[in-house]
Amino acid sequence: MKKLLVALCISVSAFSFAQDYSVPAASPRQKVEQQFSMSKISIDYGRPGVKGRKIFGELVPYGQVWRAGANSSTKITFGQAVNFGGKTVPAGTYGLFIVPTEKEWKVILNKDFQQWGAYTYDPKQDVVDVTVPVNKLADKQEWFEITLNPTDENSGNLVIKWDMAQAEVPLKPSKLDTVIKISDKLKEIKKIESDSTKKS
Repeated sequence: MKKLLVALCISVSAFSFAQDYSVPAASPRQKVEQQFSMSKISIDYGRPGVKGRKIFGELVPYGQVWRAGANSSTKITFGQAVNFGGKTVPAGTYGLFIVPTEKEWKVILNKDFQQWGAYTYDPKQDVVDVTVPVNKLADKQEWFEITLNPTDENSGNLVIKWDMAQAEVPLKPSKLDTVIKISDKLKEIKKIESDSTKKS
């Protein structure tokens, strides 16, 4: 009976231990969320590694649609309407895809953000596409990475890099003048509230 209880305790302990851990993913999932203008932008994507492979032009063929990451398609969510590389995109969630060439990438936002890879990619579902130059990195980027780099309080760059390549898509609010006016009014309100608190 004691042996049975000990075995049961060990099994329960092992099960509890296993619940807290998992096998490392070959392409770990990354979620990025950042304040942008008056809302935020979030990105959910898989991060494949170079692992000694030739990436662009071989693993990721030139001239073909790529999921911009690994496994399920990369999802990007805008909390407000944005100017995406010069083109207006309504607030919402989109699939992010890339058609790479050696010197430039076509970066695509597609209505279907729930597909696996780019196997069912349908160009009829494209919302916008912008073509941006590719720059060569000084140091290799081992793990695929998407980041958001602010340039001021109402603009920034979507930066995509892997291996020795990097591309950037400029972002700003679709109606910048309106956003600045609203932002100025909100700052006035905050100042009034702060002054009121000091007096009381």
